[in-house]
Amino acid sequence: MPVPKRRQSTTRRDKRRTHFKLVAATVMACPSCGEAKQPHRVCPNCGFYRKRKVIVPKEA
Repeated sequence: MPVPKRRQSTTRRDKRRTHFKLVAATVMACPSCGEAKQPHRVCPNCGFYRKRKVIVPKEA
Protein backbone atom coordinates (compact mmCIF):
# COMPACT_ATOMS: atom_id res chain seq x y z
CA MET A 1 0.00 0.00 0.00
CA PRO A 2 1.31 3.47 -0.81
CA VAL A 3 2.15 5.69 2.12
CA PRO A 4 2.42 9.52 2.03
CA LYS A 5 6.04 10.58 1.60
CA ARG A 6 5.67 13.89 3.41
CA ARG A 7 3.57 14.92 6.36
CA GLN A 8 0.59 17.13 5.51
CA SER A 9 0.90 20.64 6.92
CA THR A 10 -1.52 21.94 9.55
CA THR A 11 -2.78 24.61 7.13
CA ARG A 12 -3.62 22.01 4.51
CA ARG A 13 -5.33 19.84 7.14
CA ASP A 14 -7.38 22.79 8.42
CA LYS A 15 -8.41 23.80 4.91
CA ARG A 16 -9.88 20.35 4.43
CA ARG A 17 -11.72 20.53 7.75
CA THR A 18 -13.42 23.90 7.10
CA HIS A 19 -16.65 22.17 6.04
CA PHE A 20 -16.58 19.69 8.92
CA LYS A 21 -18.83 21.52 11.38
CA LEU A 22 -22.16 21.25 13.14
CA VAL A 23 -25.23 22.91 11.67
CA ALA A 24 -28.06 24.17 13.86
CA ALA A 25 -31.29 22.19 13.49
CA THR A 26 -34.16 23.87 11.63
CA VAL A 27 -37.03 24.81 13.92
CA MET A 28 -40.51 26.05 13.05
CA ALA A 29 -43.69 26.87 14.97
CA CYS A 30 -46.35 24.16 15.19
CA PRO A 31 -49.50 25.38 13.37
CA SER A 32 -51.86 23.93 15.98
CA CYS A 33 -50.19 24.83 19.29
CA GLY A 34 -47.43 27.29 18.33
CA GLU A 35 -44.70 25.32 20.09
CA ALA A 36 -41.28 24.95 18.43
CA LYS A 37 -40.79 21.71 16.47
CA GLN A 38 -38.72 20.31 13.60
CA PRO A 39 -40.37 20.37 10.17
CA HIS A 40 -41.90 17.11 8.80
CA ARG A 41 -42.16 15.63 12.30
CA VAL A 42 -44.95 15.09 14.81
CA CYS A 43 -45.21 17.88 17.37
CA PRO A 44 -44.03 16.47 20.72
CA ASN A 45 -46.18 18.99 22.60
CA CYS A 46 -49.64 18.44 21.06
CA GLY A 47 -49.19 15.28 18.94
CA PHE A 48 -50.46 16.82 15.68
CA TYR A 49 -48.96 16.27 12.22
CA ARG A 50 -50.44 18.01 9.17
CA LYS A 51 -53.54 19.12 11.11
CA ARG A 52 -54.33 15.56 12.28
CA LYS A 53 -53.93 14.06 15.75
CA VAL A 54 -51.34 11.31 15.31
CA ILE A 55 -50.15 10.48 18.83
CA VAL A 56 -51.23 11.17 22.37
CA PRO A 57 -48.40 13.19 23.97
CA LYS A 58 -46.99 12.15 27.33
CA GLU A 59 -48.17 14.32 30.21
CA ALA A 60 -45.46 15.66 32.50
